[in-house]
Amino acid sequence: MSNQDHESAAAGLTHFDAAGQAHMVDVGEKKETHRVAVATGLIRMQKETLAIIQAGTAKKGDVLGIARIAAIMAAKRTSDLIPLCHPLALTKVGVEFAILESSCEVRCTAQVETYGKTGVEMEALTAVQVGLLTIYDMCKAVDRGMLMTDIGLVSKRGGKSGEWQA
Repeated sequence: MSNQDHESAAAGLTHFDAAGQAHMVDVGEKKETHRVAVATGLIRMQKETLAIIQAGTAKKGDVLGIARIAAIMAAKRTSDLIPLCHPLALTKVGVEFAILESSCEVRCTAQVETYGKTGVEMEALTAVQVGLLTIYDMCKAVDRGMLMTDIGLVSKRGGKSGEWQA
């Protein structure tokens, strides 16, 4: 790939310099603002698996309680998992689970907040994914066919780009 090709490929991506090399974005000159991101995702399972979660009879314990703690911990550790994420002082991580009986799914929603120079979208997405992975881990003995799906950002606000809604 020529240098010009690198420049055009990296033009809209902030984690690449003009030569196409990965780097951590410099946020030093950005204003500190209240940043909020909400992400969501689903895990689809067998009816019997959902019943075990609802009844609280999984062999490993309270599936949704443990998944909530895992999601919160994941949000706090995002910069350890995603190479170019800035470590952030989070001011709030809220994680909720909704049981969707008709579709045999559990929805995880994470809201992450900080006052800082960069957004918390990655922290919200990481929280959702790890929350769903924890449900999978705790229930895989009875249902290895669970499927995590529809993971995405719902909204974000704060910073120069302002508000965004899916």
